[in-house]
Amino acid sequence: MSLLRKFISGIRIATVRKKSTEANLSIYDDFSNLLETPGEPDGYSCNAWVHIAVQILIRNIARADFMVLRGGDEVTGGPLFELFRRPNEGLSRFELWKETAAWWLLEGEAFWWFGAEYAGGVPQHIYILDPRRMRNEGMDGYAGQSFCSGRQRWFYQGDAELIPIFQDELIHFRDWNPWNPLRGVNPLISLSLELEQDFYANKANSRLLKNNAVPLGVLKTEQTIRPEEADALERRWEQKYGADRGYRKVAVLGKGTEFKPLSFTPDTVRLFDLKRWNLHAILAKYGIPPRVANINDKTASLSGKDTMEQHAALWKFTIIPLLKNFEDILETQFFLRLGFRETGVFDLSDIPELQESEDAQSNRDIAEINAGLKTINDVLRERGKDTKPWGDIWYMPKGLVPYKDSTRS
Repeated sequence: MSLLRKFISGIRIATVRKKSTEANLSIYDDFSNLLETPGEPDGYSCNAWVHIAVQILIRNIARADFMVLRGGDEVTGGPLFELFRRPNEGLSRFELWKETAAWWLLEGEAFWWFGAEYAGGVPQHIYILDPRRMRNEGMDGYAGQSFCSGRQRWFYQGDAELIPIFQDELIHFRDWNPWNPLRGVNPLISLSLELEQDFYANKANSRLLKNNAVPLGVLKTEQTIRPEEADALERRWEQKYGADRGYRKVAVLGKGTEFKPLSFTPDTVRLFDLKRWNLHAILAKYGIPPRVANINDKTASLSGKDTMEQHAALWKFTIIPLLKNFEDILETQFFLRLGFRETGVFDLSDIPELQESEDAQSNRDIAEINAGLKTINDVLRERGKDTKPWGDIWYMPKGLVPYKDSTRS
């Protein structure tokens, strides 16, 4: 069965798996078996760039503070405020969004559970569940049957027991899944072949380095030599020119003797090109510009302005859409469903990547004053500074003439 079919079959029908107590992985493990290792059905453990991409996103997502609002004003106390400030005894608000985003990026879904003691109203706790251990009672048959089955039940495979959980005790963050409307879809499914190729490329490189299969070079001679003479010639060469001892030295060879260095084969070189392609495919899938991942793109500038623009693009085109998705899911499944008057939003005002530089802001303010869109006091109030007695005078776009002194045609 191909790797892609294994991914899809695993999404169509969920199977409950127990986590492996120990992951004994080596470079000789087959990639398809690695994906089926209990508790490790993704590329997070076997692909460095998947790990790097997910880490970049989750640590940036957690930087945005989640605020509870009532009537447009921030709530700074009460049960809802405390719930998101400290979801449970072992989870901080930073970890809440970091782990939620991590499951979303790896499995295409995340689960919040209100705990076994929840009986309605404002939850006392939020626990993040492993999506790989979750199973819906309607998933054995056609998934659409569960939409008409009333109060749905989920089952969580714990270490010692199967825990039933009702739908109203959960918040289910899920990405759209064309194969199952009840579950999210693994975002790495479209990169299954790239992950497989990258794994085998790494495996081949590791074997090359471990076994030292390619010698540094060959000493060729026109003479016929006995095995013991060949060994002696090799030892003399290694003693004088082998490894670091021969750096920048002049080699003196006998008559008819030639040293021919060996290099990588074209197939080995193609592995590096393949890995470079897979790197950019993974970063593109997760919406991460190369400079954010410390990749020097030859086609892009390495100036500070270009780096800042790519960091801002990460937020504008990748992180902010995901945060808006989380906000809408919480609005539907939490605030509206439980009848709260509050709502929740992410505060992006303190994210440096989204702030204009002082020079850019000053140039924009001057242009708007010259265009007659703002007064000087408008700009001062936006900056939190004291206004000027003459700062409320409007100016015409041309000539900077005070409006009250101008003449109309």
